[in-house]
Amino acid sequence: MAGEHTHRVIVATSNPGKLAEIRTALAFPGWEFVTAADLGAACPDVEEDGETFIDNALIKAFAYRGLFRLPALADDSGLVVDALNGDPGIRSARYSGENATDEQNNALLLRNLGGVPAAQRGARFQCGVVYVDEHGMPSAAYGTCEGSIGISPRGSGGFGYDPLFLPAAKPGRTMAELDMDEKNAISHRGHALRALRDRLLGEA
Repeated sequence: MAGEHTHRVIVATSNPGKLAEIRTALAFPGWEFVTAADLGAACPDVEEDGETFIDNALIKAFAYRGLFRLPALADDSGLVVDALNGDPGIRSARYSGENATDEQNNALLLRNLGGVPAAQRGARFQCGVVYVDEHGMPSAAYGTCEGSIGISPRGSGGFGYDPLFLPAAKPGRTMAELDMDEKNAISHRGHALRALRDRLLGEA
């Protein structure tokens, strides 16, 4: 797979942190990961109406593959909270509304968990990632990060629900209190990307 020819992969994101993580995890020789902005295009508005994270990643990857005529990579991720029957789930980014801010989503999450004791605040970040190659063949992988929801936000790193999420692998700290290397080592997206890397290497 690697080294035979250089090829460009369009990544369905405008998030520089996510792009950097993808470039690090999938650092195959000759591969170049770019965004719509790198190609002088606007980030396409793709309706993510799937029922799972993998569904939405597939929708985005195939949409970008069709629009840009390049191999495409996309992911979808979110927070699943046991006490809320799996919410916010695939609606994590728009939990409190279509144009919700991270602060609004976190505030709603805390309100909905009001009175729920620490022992019953189990949760996990989940991520589905999909790569569609130049022939239109998809490869998918999945990652998860177990933890729980804190009582109040802590930390200035990360984004989304990171200030409230207490990863089991790093007791006593929220995801937003970890540095990037610590986060990437345990994160749902990190696990998914490493699984995808192994899958792609196995198909080489």
